[in-house]
Amino acid sequence: MEKQVTLKIDGREVTVREGSNLVDACAAAGIKVPTLCLLPEVAANASCGVCVVEVAGARSLARACVQKAAEGMVVSTSSERAASARRTAVELMLANHPDDCLSCTRNGTCELQALAELMGVRRRRFPRTRKLREAADRIDATSAMLERDEDKCVLCGRCVAVCRDVQTVSAIDFVGRGSHSRVAPFMDRGIESSVCVGCGQCTLVCPTGALTEKDETEKVFSLLRDPLRTVVVQTAPAIRASLGEALGMPTGALVTGKMVAALRRLGFDRVFDTQFTADLTIMEEGSELLERIAEKGTLPLITSCSPAWIGFIETFYPSLLPHLSSCKSPQQMFGAVAKTWWAKKAGIDPATLSVISIMPCTAKKRETKRPGMASSGFADVDYALTTRELARMIRRAGIDFARLEEEAFDDPLGASTGAATIFGTTGGVMEAALRTAYEIALGKSLPSLELEAVRGMAGVKEATIDFGGTPIRVAVAHGLGNARKVLDGMAAGNSPYAFVEVMSCPGGCIGGGGQPLLTDAADRKTRQEAVYKEDRLLPLRKSHENPAVATLYKEFLIKPLGERSKELLHTEYAARKV
Repeated sequence: MEKQVTLKIDGREVTVREGSNLVDACAAAGIKVPTLCLLPEVAANASCGVCVVEVAGARSLARACVQKAAEGMVVSTSSERAASARRTAVELMLANHPDDCLSCTRNGTCELQALAELMGVRRRRFPRTRKLREAADRIDATSAMLERDEDKCVLCGRCVAVCRDVQTVSAIDFVGRGSHSRVAPFMDRGIESSVCVGCGQCTLVCPTGALTEKDETEKVFSLLRDPLRTVVVQTAPAIRASLGEALGMPTGALVTGKMVAALRRLGFDRVFDTQFTADLTIMEEGSELLERIAEKGTLPLITSCSPAWIGFIETFYPSLLPHLSSCKSPQQMFGAVAKTWWAKKAGIDPATLSVISIMPCTAKKRETKRPGMASSGFADVDYALTTRELARMIRRAGIDFARLEEEAFDDPLGASTGAATIFGTTGGVMEAALRTAYEIALGKSLPSLELEAVRGMAGVKEATIDFGGTPIRVAVAHGLGNARKVLDGMAAGNSPYAFVEVMSCPGGCIGGGGQPLLTDAADRKTRQEAVYKEDRLLPLRKSHENPAVATLYKEFLIKPLGERSKELLHTEYAARKV
């Protein structure tokens, strides 16, 4: 049994686990201590001074994020001394902060802005000590995915911690000392020239507008207003479990039908589903796995759906690229199919067709611009927007999302199965692939469609599936730090797996870098449950049962891994030099 300690907080006794910090102890007493640099699961740097409290007998104020609760401790959270120190800490951060709150991407979701309101800061009390630069000089816009505004950085260290400790990329770090301290990529290079893989986890944890997705909503609005263009949209599986949250609904609200209705109201000519090509991906990738096993090809085969993961292996483990599936991601497959097969069926000139993606991911923006992503003669996908960007578009259009009646996706590229839905969470691609590969190989269904061994939030999960007397061992990793563990084993030559799924972000796409801000473990779990719920509700739960995909093969692609499939749906990956 864990040891407990009893202390007094604002005159009330509370008992907590020994080792708890004072932020958690105060929460147990029903008191919320303001924080900024603290972010559970990511960082506790004690750098901002916003969480200070007064401890009886101590000469200096204690930083509650790192101060441990102790037996008999007496704490005051709202003494004049503590309140004044917190307010001063916020005022000092605001002293050199830009004043463009009204036009900032984070207006309304900025934690510094919220702290200033909480503490009643109404004017700038301290003089600016650094000259404010023009936006063109201070904003790093070199990346297709992210923007970095150095003057909005408050040195909380969250982005450094998530990039270094969770994702093991270390694309950014602290440089300089004292008043010259700042966060920047190595050698002050732009993001695009750094080892950044675009996972966007830094944008999820940044409390201000210092790190954001590259907003492309205005470009999409312009396309929607152009009468000469047909503009279609595809929505990734994870969006249906997170968009509602970004628009004020409960975490994990399943809003598939409302999302479709909102996209139609925005003016999209067709509302399609990336889940169509998630099913298509399973047909191609599952066939690729069976082919490699039968022909003793390079194993394990590793999934290729996550573009930040692609950037990671291309940057840090290029010698393992032969293990990577040659499949494009479902996003890119969709664009290739839409601008060939569907455009011809619909009588639309692909030169006038724009494909927009709604993705939980910032790296999808760079993926649209990769070489080899225009096999139809046109870019597979024109723009990829994040969940946050779509939420901004819906609010800007004045759409009352919660009151929308549910609507259905358009055919045929809106048809999908439950297997495609679970692509949105860690283990989902693996589970979907095994549902189909097992049935194709053995002519019968898996004993249970719900593979508990590859579900859950363990960083690396393993399972062994009996393929007619042949044991097939598989692994699932989410978060690039966990992917590194699997890759190190492969690089050492002792990998026991035949098939490996990797997703870049904690929890998979439900925790993607383009999702609603400050995603934590509880949010990821709730969204995951929503995804599994939709899988169970759908009448078809195996990718090879999707009748629209069957029609696509019959009319156009002919067969998985066929000549046309390889031309449109597959690509090449190569070492990335930075």
